[in-house]
Amino acid sequence: MQEDEDIYFTEADSGEQEELFERWRCTVDKGQTPLRIDKYLAEHIAGTSRNRIQNAADAGHVWVNGKAVSSNYKVRPSDLIQVLLDHEPHDYTVLPEEIPIDIVYEDECLLVLNKPAGLVVHPGHGHYEHTLLNALAWHFRANGNLDINDPDIGLVHRIDKDTSGLLLVAKTPQAKTDLALQFFNHTTRRTYNALVWGTFPESEGTISGALARDTSDRTAFRVYEDTDAHPEAKNAVTHWRVLEKLTYVTLVECRLETGRTHQIRVHMKYIGHPLFADEKYGGCEILKGLPTQKYRQFVQNCMNICPRQALHAKTLGFRHPQTGEEMFFDSTWPDDLGGLIDKWRKYGQNDEQQKTDSLG
Repeated sequence: MQEDEDIYFTEADSGEQEELFERWRCTVDKGQTPLRIDKYLAEHIAGTSRNRIQNAADAGHVWVNGKAVSSNYKVRPSDLIQVLLDHEPHDYTVLPEEIPIDIVYEDECLLVLNKPAGLVVHPGHGHYEHTLLNALAWHFRANGNLDINDPDIGLVHRIDKDTSGLLLVAKTPQAKTDLALQFFNHTTRRTYNALVWGTFPESEGTISGALARDTSDRTAFRVYEDTDAHPEAKNAVTHWRVLEKLTYVTLVECRLETGRTHQIRVHMKYIGHPLFADEKYGGCEILKGLPTQKYRQFVQNCMNICPRQALHAKTLGFRHPQTGEEMFFDSTWPDDLGGLIDKWRKYGQNDEQQKTDSLG
């Protein structure tokens, strides 16, 4: 985006003035036919995507003729379009940082790593450094042919900051194109392990629900009835099966048919089983169990062990873009998730022992 020094002020919800910085502007040609603004901007702003434009519009950063518009607004001749952000321009060049990463496989065209929870994947507002890409820049620093700032290489997919697990990195443009196509065609094999609140009467099931940003919280997503219910809603399908019942929580395996932002977290909340310790989607509340101080303390101790959503990208399978070989990787739980599951197992064993003792 081109950058301007112009600064604007708008009335925030609190009544205070919110400072906005203009990052891009244009006046629509007089001969322009009606066209969705997300498509128009994706065609006119270099280095961006339609999805990024949609997210910016959802956050109130795309303005036309002095007012914020949604991404389905249709541009008209002579419209003044501005992209206004709530932070000053920042240089997003990724610099090498010596951050340890757990590489489980690497060859000349790809790399598979096991990301720890708490590590941001990509630089962005509020996270300009100390990210996974900074760590990869350090790892690639001796190879003059690899620049993590090159959009034709790098991460093929992403997981949330507080989700742990396997990620795939392409080291050549050909590899990135091939692997991205596999993700697009849903031919990759990915499963996640999640600890969720409650128990299931069935052993497996499928959740279907279109996802888009929650209009009451721009940082969260929610399920909509269908794609017509929200202009940015996208179909999402999650398959799940029970791995282990642990009294008031359940360990489940989730297989993604689609890969939407926060998909597992939102879908599990939608069916009444938020991920344990998932603050954004209600998992930090005690949703099942006993109304006793001892139990509340037990749950708090569990959240101290794993103070993030209990979600791990456990397996990853794909076809090697160069050799055609089927690749498959399985990762172990990190210490926090493993410790959390062990604590719930012991709780269940103690509960069963107490029941046995009372019968005896």
